[in-house]
Amino acid sequence: DHDVRRREELTPVTWFLPRHSTVQADETAAGTAPFHLDLWFYFTLQNWVLDFGRPIAMLVFPLEWFPLNKPSVGDYFHMAYNVITPFLLLKLVERSPRTLPRAVIYVSVITLVMGASIHLVGDSVNHRLLFSGYQHHLSVRDNPIIKNLKPETLGDERPGRPLRPRPHCCRYVPFFLLLFVYFSGCFTATKAASSMPGVALLLVMPSGLYYWYLVTEGQIFILFIFTFFAMLALVLHQKRKRLFLDSNGLFLFYSFALTLLLVALWVAWLWNDPVLRKKYPGVIYVPEPWAFYTLHISSRH
Repeated sequence: DHDVRRREELTPVTWFLPRHSTVQADETAAGTAPFHLDLWFYFTLQNWVLDFGRPIAMLVFPLEWFPLNKPSVGDYFHMAYNVITPFLLLKLVERSPRTLPRAVIYVSVITLVMGASIHLVGDSVNHRLLFSGYQHHLSVRDNPIIKNLKPETLGDERPGRPLRPRPHCCRYVPFFLLLFVYFSGCFTATKAASSMPGVALLLVMPSGLYYWYLVTEGQIFILFIFTFFAMLALVLHQKRKRLFLDSNGLFLFYSFALTLLLVALWVAWLWNDPVLRKKYPGVIYVPEPWAFYTLHISSRH
């Protein structure tokens, strides 16, 4: 009877992977959670392959294989990302050692999927433009193909803004909110549990490097730095209660700290670039990697 009642309480997602529910129950009883190597590895791998690898796949596969009236290879990568990322985030939240607000989780995941779907359309158009001669390091109105566009009002956009929709609020806000909500449950009263295994340290570098790409290419530095400072404030607040980050919380915190360092080095390296400075005016100067690519790499070929 106990097993029957327990199975009735499980969600359909947990039925698909029942081992995870058992692990979560044991972790909750112990008061802390071991490092989720499988989830963090899958999460990092799919981020690199499906998100960072998407534009690279567009460069590798011939355009003739994907006519304009059909989805491109990048679109297929984006479709897979839109399914796998919310699923992994849900599994990550399920393994939290403490109960998290379900309403926030569900609304965030739904909004994330909606924003990522809109982003799919924008990226699809943007990649087609790049292969048609659009130069990403130039502003919209300075691009040669936009200058010849009729009517001219189609290219009348504020200098420095890319020619694509940016549903950042729908995609990145719920993404970082879910990570922060999960992070808020990664505290333990046992100082001995506040350490990471060696394999976790190996994952910090690719994880932090991916978030660097996400922050710079997505132009979401303000959202990222706000999330990081909120995490830091939470760590200091919990430390007063003699609570420490567990291995999963340390992994997230170190990944974000590495991201901040990489963004600072990236900005310092391109600080005096006149072309990128013109494209990204204002107080916050964070050039996009693809703008750097079209300016300094593809233009040489």
